[in-house]
Amino acid sequence: DVQLVESGGGSVQAGGSLRLSCAVSGSTISSYCMAWFRQAPGKERETVATIYSRGTFYADSVKGRFTISQDLAKNTLYLQMNSLKPGDTAMYYCALRSVAFPAECPARPDQYDLWGQGTQVTVS
Repeated sequence: DVQLVESGGGSVQAGGSLRLSCAVSGSTISSYCMAWFRQAPGKERETVATIYSRGTFYADSVKGRFTISQDLAKNTLYLQMNSLKPGDTAMYYCALRSVAFPAECPARPDQYDLWGQGTQVTVS
């Protein structure tokens, strides 16, 4: 079975930084689209960033502040979050789309079928 386990969330003051990790087992992340999503209370789940091979996508709200990356040796996905704002407060989820060697990565959450349990990020 494929498992995704997030870590690295926490509470931070505005302007601070956090790095989220998503350790993947049971699948090789280099073959698939991976993404970070977030969901704040009362709001819909929204795309933060996606990655496949060297191609990345960022939501406008995080562009220039967040960086998505992968360590293929560790089979781990990361999200470096800098200059955090209270509006970034949400549960953050990593996800994998189990279509190998895609031409491009979709940004919609419903296009991803494997999810982690989430990690809470709170910015005050």
